[in-house]
Amino acid sequence: MRAKPWWIFFLPLFSLIHTPLGLGQENWPQWRGPLGNSQVDGEALPLKWSKTENLIWKKSLPEGSSTPCVWKGKIFVTGQDQDNLKAQCLDLADGKTLWSVTLGQGAAIRDPLKGKPGDQRRRQKFHKLHNLASPSPVTDGKHVIFLFGNGLAVCANLEGKVVWEKNLQEEYGVFTIWWGFANSPVLFNDLVILTVMQDSLDDLEGAKAESYLVAYGIQDGKLRWKTPRNTGAKAESCDSYTTPLLRKNQEGMELIVMGGNQLDAYDPQTGKQLWKREGLAGGRTITGPALEGQFIYATQGMRGPLVAFQLNSKGIPQTNQPAWQHTKNTPDSPCPVGYRGLLFMVSDNGFAQCLDAATGQVHWSERIGGDYKASPVAGDGKVYFLNVDGVCTVVGATKEFTLLGKNSLDPGTLASMGACQGRFLIRSRESLALVGKAFSSVKP
Repeated sequence: MRAKPWWIFFLPLFSLIHTPLGLGQENWPQWRGPLGNSQVDGEALPLKWSKTENLIWKKSLPEGSSTPCVWKGKIFVTGQDQDNLKAQCLDLADGKTLWSVTLGQGAAIRDPLKGKPGDQRRRQKFHKLHNLASPSPVTDGKHVIFLFGNGLAVCANLEGKVVWEKNLQEEYGVFTIWWGFANSPVLFNDLVILTVMQDSLDDLEGAKAESYLVAYGIQDGKLRWKTPRNTGAKAESCDSYTTPLLRKNQEGMELIVMGGNQLDAYDPQTGKQLWKREGLAGGRTITGPALEGQFIYATQGMRGPLVAFQLNSKGIPQTNQPAWQHTKNTPDSPCPVGYRGLLFMVSDNGFAQCLDAATGQVHWSERIGGDYKASPVAGDGKVYFLNVDGVCTVVGATKEFTLLGKNSLDPGTLASMGACQGRFLIRSRESLALVGKAFSSVKP
């Protein structure tokens, strides 16, 4: 029988811990929340905020687009200050800096190498929209894993003391990712799991590059397993900037990965591949997988079709072909979110949609305005869509389109929102804000 992942033990606590407002979910331990699904359970969430209303605090940060993680009133976040790769810990109640450390150095190279054809593909370059502080940190309540775009992975304790560090490029070769490494880490039991999905260089002469998943022990940083993930995709189609999802099934846990024109799953304890679905061609992949009920959803890269696979009790797709697919106004960057039997998504150019999670029937499709990179968040009967100009459109999580409000803060919001204690953390390129009802004088 497989051991349970670390977050399973904490899930009952989320509904039992009492904050000053009597709200439930105290922690946001990773990108897209406790289960990696962008759902906020058991909380009354704010409907209105602005620079003058329900803004609890705002804090300047080094530039970055990572989503902060939160544990028991402490916020952990990364940033890049010139060539310094920074990690900070802030107080949730007032935004004050509890500690700040420089964990390494690096530069976001944006110009490709010159030389013979193909040389520019032998090292990664970064898109203008992000830098080395794009992967989001993750915590188990004892450790925090900070990951940066140059492959530097650092495990620190909650006081900022480094426990161990690794550099993926030094250990496994120079990144060949076209637009900059941005995959976030995942924790399972006592393992830190990292994914690298990159240009294989198979169509070029000379050395090749491998895509892979790798797991380290969170206590000691020792290598536990490493699994190659070469899918047969070519050039930019190999690239994926997605973060894996953990899902429980009848057999235990599976780690679901999308990218390289392939959706597949692995045993997170051993790295063994459990199943795969190939042929999901579409180019490099930014939009990560999503779950709702017995279905898993993936968007084929570069605004390709959104496909839905129904999983059996063992967590394996029932057929080789999708149960349904949707082709109109699919997202290139934001992940869909499943909620209450519905699937919500927004395209990069601002078309929001609500689909039936089981059948793909379109309930509504509305242009809500703006450009989008952040993934939507769902909870309290609402769905929150945050665009790059800092405008958050709030709609009802129902089959009928109901606009509940629009809220605006600083522009440059590429990071997905974090949520805890009935409040939202909203990160722009150079600041972090907490919105919602003000705390009482008692700190959480």
